Amino acid sequence: MAPEIEEKETYPDQVIVIGVKIRDLGEVKKTRTEDPSIKIGDWVLLDLETDHTFAKVYLPPQYLPFTPPMRAMCPVIRKANEEDERGILRQERLAQEGHDFCLELIETLGLKMKLVEVFGSFLRRSLTFTYTADDRIDFRQLVKDLARRFGCRIEMRQISSREEAGRLSGVDTCGLVLCCSSFLTDFKPVYPRGRGDGPINNMDSHRIGVCGRLKCCLLYEEEDWTLIRRKPPALIHPGRR
Repeated sequence: MAPEIEEKETYPDQVIVIGVKIRDLGEVKKTRTEDPSIKIGDWVLLDLETDHTFAKVYLPPQYLPFTPPMRAMCPVIRKANEEDERGILRQERLAQEGHDFCLELIETLGLKMKLVEVFGSFLRRSLTFTYTADDRIDFRQLVKDLARRFGCRIEMRQISSREEAGRLSGVDTCGLVLCCSSFLTDFKPVYPRGRGDGPINNMDSHRIGVCGRLKCCLLYEEEDWTLIRRKPPALIHPGRR
């Protein structure tokens, strides 16, 4: 039996890249397109891993040489047509209404959570509410009230404070845009080497990011920081006499 010959994966010589803001929020992200006619100010539809959403173009098309492996980018499905633009306006109006109504319910129900963003879907009739919270939240009544008001599937998605900072963006004490919103795609905890949990209370303020956690850039600038959580040293118990 003849051995199977593995086919070589072929790559394009160059790719077209544009800069967009997903749902017109946060920092400009690079994404790949096949349409060189897209202009600044246009709306486009993006293919995320599990959903389709919209974005606004802030950087014009650029031709870049393809050098594998390139960072994975959300591909552009198409430039928004008139029907898509009406759908985008409807999504923005619904998201704003959902945000305002959810804030009222959170205050009425006394829930200890912070609402971050509300957005809809182009694939299904649903609304997603992202939030941060220190403890588990019983939002069953909240979901019932939201579903009754909007008549669609309601998804409550808890995110970390790092993800919140990456989504909303900002500028840190270094004067640069947050790493989590500009280029990081995988948020990992940062621990001082050999210090167990690395309590933030004992840290210098310049090492704390706007999210309230240790800055991700410590991994690139200092040698005493690690992604591995170290176990605290065992307690020494006095021996019995």
